[in-house]
Amino acid sequence: MFSLFKKKIKPDLSFIGVDMHNHLLPGLDDGVQDLETTLNFVRELHAMGYSKLICTPHILAEIHPNTPETILPKLDLVRTALKENDIPVAIEAAAEYMIDNDMEALIRNNNQLLTFGKNYILVEMSYLAPSPNLEQVIFALKLKGLQPILAHPERYLFYHNNFEKYERAIDLGCLLQVNILSLLGYYGKHIKVIAEKLFEKNMVSLVGTDMHHINHMNALKTLVEKKEFYKLVQNAKLINESLL
Repeated sequence: MFSLFKKKIKPDLSFIGVDMHNHLLPGLDDGVQDLETTLNFVRELHAMGYSKLICTPHILAEIHPNTPETILPKLDLVRTALKENDIPVAIEAAAEYMIDNDMEALIRNNNQLLTFGKNYILVEMSYLAPSPNLEQVIFALKLKGLQPILAHPERYLFYHNNFEKYERAIDLGCLLQVNILSLLGYYGKHIKVIAEKLFEKNMVSLVGTDMHHINHMNALKTLVEKKEFYKLVQNAKLINESLL
């Protein structure tokens, strides 16, 4: 891939290939707000080695009440703009579902769920408290033939002193996706420690940028020049590349 002994590392995330968690579709949530910024960020990510981006706007009732009807037209808008600007990056859309009673109702009522790959669906919890229906939602998704992916588990502080919760999620059939910026310490030292521990225990299946804004982009540029980052993730059994 490259020499880890070079003093200066050229940013190269091509071994990841696919960013499957970001908020690049403009104007849908707390992520990117305009098309120009979306295009600039896509260019930057492509220069780092990404060849495919799967956008995952939040679906959270009352705060980000997105649906396929709000998300998919924005995907078409961005695809058209990428083509017009000759930016050779494949782009898709799914969603990041908050595990709550509203999501449980979507499943129960057979509403359309936005997935990616063959059957992957990205889910998250509040940072304040665990979702009491986490296990029920995982079970219901599995019954539908879907593969749940728990977004940024390292950021759930309420699990930090109870590592068995991560193991339980995996035992239930959930995959874990770590935010790549957690490995920089962007969200705090303790979150970095947990992210590294998850990697060391081979519990991480996917990584995502969770890109929202310019601060995230600048932090990513810093991370990809650190030898320690590549040493940690190069032997991980990541499946991002299988999404190409």
